[in-house]
Amino acid sequence: MSAPPAHSVPHTRRRWLVGIVVVVVIAAVVGWRLAGKGSQARGARKAGGPVAVVTAIAESRDVPVRLASNGTVTAIQSVDLRAQITSTVKQVHIREGQAVKGGELLFTLDAGTEEANLAKARAQVEKDQADLATARRNLDRQQELFRTHFISQAALDTAQNSVDTLTGQLAIDRAAVEAARVALTYTEIRAPFAGRTGLINVRAGSLVQPTGAASSTAVPAMVTVTQVDPIDVAFTLPERELPALQQAYASGALRASASAPGTDETFTGKVIFVDNAVDTATGTIRLKAEFDNPKAKLWPGMFVNVQVSPRTIRNATVVPAQAVQTGPDERFIYVVGADHKVAETPVKLAYVEQGFAVVDGLKAGSRVVVEGAQNVRPGSVVAESDRTGPGNEEAAKGEPRKPEKGKAGKPA
Repeated sequence: MSAPPAHSVPHTRRRWLVGIVVVVVIAAVVGWRLAGKGSQARGARKAGGPVAVVTAIAESRDVPVRLASNGTVTAIQSVDLRAQITSTVKQVHIREGQAVKGGELLFTLDAGTEEANLAKARAQVEKDQADLATARRNLDRQQELFRTHFISQAALDTAQNSVDTLTGQLAIDRAAVEAARVALTYTEIRAPFAGRTGLINVRAGSLVQPTGAASSTAVPAMVTVTQVDPIDVAFTLPERELPALQQAYASGALRASASAPGTDETFTGKVIFVDNAVDTATGTIRLKAEFDNPKAKLWPGMFVNVQVSPRTIRNATVVPAQAVQTGPDERFIYVVGADHKVAETPVKLAYVEQGFAVVDGLKAGSRVVVEGAQNVRPGSVVAESDRTGPGNEEAAKGEPRKPEKGKAGKPA
């Protein structure tokens, strides 16, 4: 078999190269045309198709301004009970953590020494009374003798001085009786007010004695009684709210609510104290609110969430909070017109609460875009997936009702 001619091999290779180039060119042209048609189709859909959005109706209503803060529960009264005399504990009448009434007996101390001192003081008073009676009778005799010029003026003055001295001594000893009686009352330690007892640091037979101011912290109290009903909550608020706080506090209508983290129970009380100075370090003002606490749900030292409403914005324009957009220079809201076209309306944010916002610069009754604002521009035509109105519960709360899944939106 003979070999092919040498000149035919380059010719075949050139035909293959030409074929490959033709295929690449045709594929590029087809791809370019398809991409152009797809881009034109997308552009047509973007320019002419309505954008699905969720809208809500801006409503007008009175909005109470609620200020939130973290507060600390503090007892109105708390006292450390200590012995006022040196004695031993005779009996403990309470348990740790017990609720006690005002005046209830807590401890009884050994009263032997105090009872003896009281008896001695009373006996001394009786002796003074007898001596004074004798001195007065002697003074009467001396006065009779003086009238008959039987004794001198000096002798009469001596008798009178004896009466005056014994009168003063009687007063001193009567005061000693009262002091002994008071000391005897110290042997019974009673609750100064209604509250709850803490840790008991003494038992029957323990020696107790008065402690000075320097050593009172080193020697524990016999027991601490803390008032828990009613109870206070201390908290702070920004100083910019001070005028409204002062006005509401002066009228006696400044109320507060408190709730412990992790619980759904809310307590309602009354603000009873507004501090007389602003804390310059934090720019806040200190307040206290008093709450009824019959079930002891609020405990001294607890942290609670506090809300105060010092003022109300009248006839405020309210929209869902997510309807407010933030631009480079100002805040704005997309408003849907009667022709379903979107217009950008600049607004000022007056107040924000969870779920809704109070704005200035928007008319009540306007339809605003709540969801889908990232897909629209001024002049865009929109299709509303859902619409809320002033009469709907969701709109009253400032929260739009979301459309149901699987239901296409239609223009209104």
